[in-house]
Amino acid sequence: MTRSIRSVLLAAGLAATAGLASAQAFDPETAQKLRESHMKLMGAHLGVIGNMAKGETEYDADIAAASAETLAALASGADGNYWVEGSSSEDLADSRALPAIWEKRDDFDAKADALAQAAMAMRDAAGTDLAALQGAMGGLGRACGDCHEAYRKPEE
Repeated sequence: MTRSIRSVLLAAGLAATAGLASAQAFDPETAQKLRESHMKLMGAHLGVIGNMAKGETEYDADIAAASAETLAALASGADGNYWVEGSSSEDLADSRALPAIWEKRDDFDAKADALAQAAMAMRDAAGTDLAALQGAMGGLGRACGDCHEAYRKPEE
C-alpha cells in the first residue's frame, strides 16, 4: 500500500471518528479512556521517530514519514470531546488530566494547537533525512512538554 493511500485511509478513519465524537457527548469515563488511548497511540509513533532521532534505531525514511504522518493526523484530530468536565484527576482515579484544563481552557487549546503545528512540522521533515527529523524533534518535544507540565498530573 502506498503512502498516499495509507494517508487517505488514515484521514478517512480519523474523520469518521471525529464525526462520531462530535455527534455525541461522551460521559467522563468514556472520554478519559478515549483520550488515554489516543495519547498512547501518539506516544507509540513519537517513540518510533524519537528512537531514530536518538540513534537507538536506524533511520528509515519511509517508516519515519509514516509515523510522523500518523502522529500529525492524531495531533490534529484530538477531539475536544475527550476533555469532558468531570474527567479530571480529581474526578476519576485513572485520570491524569488536571482540573486546570477546564479553568484555563483557552491556554489548553492554544497548547493543543501548538502540538498540532509541531507535529505537522515533523511530518514535513521526518521522511527527508535524519538531520531534518532531528531538527523537528525539539519543537515537538517542547509542545508535548508544555502541555504535560501544565495540565497532566505527574506519575506517582
